[in-house]
Amino acid sequence: MELPTPADLRQRRTELGLTQSELAEKASVSQPLIARIEGGDVDPRLSTLRRIVTALEEAESDVIRAEDLMNEAVVSVSPDEPISEAARKMESEAYSQLAVIQDGIPVGSISQSDLVHLDSESRDESIDNHMSESFPTVSKDATLDEISNLLEHYKAVMITEAGETIGIITEADLTARLS
Repeated sequence: MELPTPADLRQRRTELGLTQSELAEKASVSQPLIARIEGGDVDPRLSTLRRIVTALEEAESDVIRAEDLMNEAVVSVSPDEPISEAARKMESEAYSQLAVIQDGIPVGSISQSDLVHLDSESRDESIDNHMSESFPTVSKDATLDEISNLLEHYKAVMITEAGETIGIITEADLTARLS
């Protein structure tokens, strides 16, 4: 078993958004002890270190990640499909926007607002002539805070792993999951 270094403990605590006081409370130790351990001023007893690591693990299990929220069934279109196909999918799925994916990789997005100004002659044009920028991508380990921040500026967030799309999260998904 490899024991965490003071830097490891500090990094893990800050990644979880915990203050020293919050970690101390969860581990039933004092905040000054956490500060001294993180500063490398004191070597904690094994039982104390175990309580701190356990508290960090419990806090980590409380963190909501992208993989907990994402829809694995991504309704999408490819850039070479006609605009009429995007309109059909949006109507049949009751979505206002779709991801444009080529070979598993998000390359753009298309929304109802992209389609409203088009005339009937544009129905057969390919989607890539009218698509907008791609939704931002995050890993499945992205936190709820990271995703919420992105959803303030974008209509959806794509979840990718090794470059391949594995899911999508929209504001509606977030609201439904958290209510």
